[in-house]
Amino acid sequence: MNSVTTRGLPKHSLALPNILTYSRIAAVPVVVGCIYAQSILDGPLWLRWVALIVFIAAAVTDFFDGYYARIWHQQSAFGRMLDPIADKLLVASCLLMLAADGIIHGWTLWAAIVILCREILVSGLREYLAALRVSVPVTKLAKWKTTAQLVAIGFLLAGEAGDRVLPMTTQIGLLLLWISALVTIYTGWDYFRAGVRHLIEDET
Repeated sequence: MNSVTTRGLPKHSLALPNILTYSRIAAVPVVVGCIYAQSILDGPLWLRWVALIVFIAAAVTDFFDGYYARIWHQQSAFGRMLDPIADKLLVASCLLMLAADGIIHGWTLWAAIVILCREILVSGLREYLAALRVSVPVTKLAKWKTTAQLVAIGFLLAGEAGDRVLPMTTQIGLLLLWISALVTIYTGWDYFRAGVRHLIEDET
């Protein structure tokens, strides 16, 4: 019997929604490389525009992967697992590079730290709750949190190049980063409260 085995491959792993998620992960080294070359290696400013374009394209896939998964009925556990990982990789890597670049500095570093710590906390809680077979759905506010983070990072990636086109681009990005950090704290508290409740129930 001539057949190709797919044992071990998640269902719909090569479906378009998951391919879009893969592309978001693939965008990470491109964005990081452009910012590194421009800021650390003192490259041309147009590299920031390349980083921004790739970042925007990656951010757009965050909407379309879920949209197509729903309308084409291709939702899967693999996609639900990979989607937030792709988001966290994109956000965390950009925040680290922007801190290394000096765009994020001083008190604004605390906003970035809050965002990163929240992502680590939520990842740990999700893993714990998954072991208890408890699903914590993503709220609309959490989705807005991700959108605010992506928009803030977009402005900051433009940085000096953006300031030459739209004055105060960097300042707008820093303000949006603080706003997203505040929303991040609120949504993180929801996950923490759910985790503690199930922990207490599990211990009793």
